[in-house]
Amino acid sequence: MNTLAVIKQDPKMYTADDVREILTEAKAAARQATADYLADWTAKTGGNEYGEPMYCGFAWTEIYHVKGNTKLGKAFAANGIEKGYSGAHQIWDPADHRGQSMDAKEAGAQAAADVFRKYGFTAYAGSRAD
Repeated sequence: MNTLAVIKQDPKMYTADDVREILTEAKAAARQATADYLADWTAKTGGNEYGEPMYCGFAWTEIYHVKGNTKLGKAFAANGIEKGYSGAHQIWDPADHRGQSMDAKEAGAQAAADVFRKYGFTAYAGSRAD
């Protein structure tokens, strides 16, 4: 996986290709964090018939301070990162976890937020129970 050679001082300077690379890195980190969480959980608890904790819910990553009508906002949209009701751009379940465990999804959403923060964005994980 390629990562950006230079982390730019101002996130507004990222191109659509840069956003694609950041998103790819964030999703890979989310998948790994989710897999690690589930492996740790299984090791600690012995698991269950479903292979994950039973607390169902949703998780996402929110990226703030990106206006939709700017070059950066359009780069986000071109890469499928759309604005949500909070005004932030959102990536729902960045790990693409097909289970229902909110805990596992939160691990992935946090890892994706961490990647976006590494590149200078204001990003947080969000979640809610089902």
